[in-house]
Amino acid sequence: MQQLNETHDPSLRSWVDSANDPAGDFPIQNLPFAVFDHGLGAEPGVLIGDRVLALRSAAEAGLLPVKGCFGAGTLNAFAASGREVWSGVRVALSRLLRHGSEARTAAQGWLIPAKDVQFRLPMAIGDYTDFYASIDHATTVGSMFRPDNPLLPNYRHVPIGYHGRASSIVISGTSIRRPCGQQSPPDSDPGAGPKFGPCTMLDYELEMGVYVGVGCELGETIPIARARDHIFGMCIVNDWSARDIQKWEYQPLGPFLAKNFATSVSAAVVSMEALLPYAAPARPRTAGEPAPLAYLSDADDQASGGIDLSLEVLMRTAAMRERGESAMLVSRGSFASMYWTIAQMLAHHASNGCNMSTGDLLASGTISGKDPRSRGCLLELTWDGVDPATGKPKPRKPVAFPSGETRAFLADGDEVVIRAYAEREGRPRIGFGECRGIVLPAKV
Repeated sequence: MQQLNETHDPSLRSWVDSANDPAGDFPIQNLPFAVFDHGLGAEPGVLIGDRVLALRSAAEAGLLPVKGCFGAGTLNAFAASGREVWSGVRVALSRLLRHGSEARTAAQGWLIPAKDVQFRLPMAIGDYTDFYASIDHATTVGSMFRPDNPLLPNYRHVPIGYHGRASSIVISGTSIRRPCGQQSPPDSDPGAGPKFGPCTMLDYELEMGVYVGVGCELGETIPIARARDHIFGMCIVNDWSARDIQKWEYQPLGPFLAKNFATSVSAAVVSMEALLPYAAPARPRTAGEPAPLAYLSDADDQASGGIDLSLEVLMRTAAMRERGESAMLVSRGSFASMYWTIAQMLAHHASNGCNMSTGDLLASGTISGKDPRSRGCLLELTWDGVDPATGKPKPRKPVAFPSGETRAFLADGDEVVIRAYAEREGRPRIGFGECRGIVLPAKV
């Protein structure tokens, strides 16, 4: 297990003044990685306060212990270099950017205001897998379709996931086109047959993702005790979902066109080392729940495999944006409530000999809690249960905005903003920035 080191010292301050804001996401204890373009092509950087440090330039100037990792327009070469290199670069960056650094004058030449750059996808993502790791989400959604048996028996034994579409992953800030697809016949006329047209039940999904750093060859596995050695870092994920299309197609094989039209990720990749002070016990199994099978069991992962992240979803309608109003908080959740840890997800993914590659993205699935206010999608957030008199679902209880507007699902022009951060007494807040997207009308 990794240990805390000098980079985690809560008393550290940076000579980049904005990094010392206690409400900011990017203090010197964080140092998340990103890829940006300042007009000369994409290159790797590290976020510090409201600035981004150009890593290729800093490395070529001799300010970092490695040079060849930052030559391309992605973080893949660096991510493939392994935990010792990641940690060594983190220590060097911390010493470079902290108060009293002898290299401050040199480093200042490679700092750029973040507002002046365009962020790009941080990794070349070859494969994308979306899990279903929140038991509260699985139970709530299951109760909508199987009220007498909401959670299928395999859920507590196996981390459920499906393979998504890497080509439609986009960086935060990219607008999302409403998809078209087949929708089921209306309940009032099941013999009418399906129709094809714009999605009418567009949704967001609050998720977190992990990027694979060091992969494994086809036929090899990744033991759970070493799974974190393979994980480069974490990001925010919004796996946009077309619920009406999903309702029609998800049986018998699961998600397809309802999911693969767009997935948004945050620009910031927060390293697992930065998150060490915010580790938490994995969600304990209650009486009557089966213990994980041996290949998913590890004492260290059980003791500290969870991560105490606070998660927020905000929405802003087009009318709110035109009036200059801020996005409204619609839900708040916690990553610490996940049923399966990220190590268990990765170990399970590779347990059949599936080869994992640098840059592969594994998402958690929608993150929800027991409290209705912690539900991570509109499908759950606006669900009002079943009418006991009729046995049918009650009308949805839409999100209400101060302007009088309401939303059961997303309308064209709506903006969704997801934020994630970690904070603990005696420790600074570290964050992931945001994952943002605006819905565009369908092309018909």
